[in-house]
Amino acid sequence: MKQKYGMVVLAAVIVLAEVSCNGSFTTDSDRFNAYYLSGSATEKKELSDLFAVLEDSAADDIDTFFAVREIANVFLRQKQYQKLINFLTARVEQSPEDQYNSYYLLAVADAYMKQDAYPVAAIYLDMIVKNYPDLTIQGNSIHLECIKQLIRITEDPAQKIWCYEELIFRFKEAIDAGPTYFLLGNTYENLGEWNKAIESYTQFLQYYVTAVPGYPDAYSHAKQLVDFSKSQKNWAFESLQSMITAIKAALDAGNMWQLWQYRAKVNFFARSWAHENDDGGMERFTLSSFTTSNKIRYAENLEAGSNANETYLKTSGWSLQLTPVWYFYFRKIHFPPDPEIHGKWEWAGIYYGEKF
Repeated sequence: MKQKYGMVVLAAVIVLAEVSCNGSFTTDSDRFNAYYLSGSATEKKELSDLFAVLEDSAADDIDTFFAVREIANVFLRQKQYQKLINFLTARVEQSPEDQYNSYYLLAVADAYMKQDAYPVAAIYLDMIVKNYPDLTIQGNSIHLECIKQLIRITEDPAQKIWCYEELIFRFKEAIDAGPTYFLLGNTYENLGEWNKAIESYTQFLQYYVTAVPGYPDAYSHAKQLVDFSKSQKNWAFESLQSMITAIKAALDAGNMWQLWQYRAKVNFFARSWAHENDDGGMERFTLSSFTTSNKIRYAENLEAGSNANETYLKTSGWSLQLTPVWYFYFRKIHFPPDPEIHGKWEWAGIYYGEKF
């Protein structure tokens, strides 16, 4: 056991040191009985019988394991979490070669979680996976359970990444790999590790039918980043003003072909305001299908509510096949892995109809 983990376990058994001075489980100790044999008369009898099994030199490993587990369960039912922690950590300290130690320490971590002591629980969960052999109880891997719990309670992004990678490389057949790849990519993205994020998102896209709880737009988010990373990005403008000037010039000239060249070549959308996830079949979309003999008009100023990262230009005069009013949507490109493109502007989409 690594030294830092040994100190944690040692701190957890200070109370027990006062109970059992000679380090053994002896029921003839008044202080031991006073500390452990608590609860109803039935529970005291149950605990006494179970501790007797631990004292029996003829008891085999399975009998001993069941006794330890049931003692812990009694404390759990009583919500005597500190007794459970002291008992199990002392057991691990006194029997370092016990094959069930990972199970006992998982119970310790669970007891800390029940007390909302998540940082301490995280130390134990991490310790089990890194310092103790895996153990299968009733078909369930102790390491797998520890990793799942660590992901749930840790606030450390680096530790989350380690957990996701462990799940993928060690337990891929036992998990839904799609969401795991997405969450790994999302954590990398939040840390600014863009290349690793895109690599993980690329893997996730192979599982596009998989839902990711808490991320309803997981597939579109991952696909947009991956597709953008692979594109030439030659449609970007240095500034918002230069882009608007070029687009207005194309509208003034009635040159729909030139106007269409200014759009983003990846992730461009055309949709109504009410259908945020409908891209309108962009592979078949052409501006010439929606123009008439009338000149397309545009507002002199950008829409109110525009900001430093996104803005809208109102246009009108389009074919009544849809609606005569369209809003061009412009946004600043956020793509830190490519400094040459990061911070430039793109014409990212079209919204049909009057703005809500």
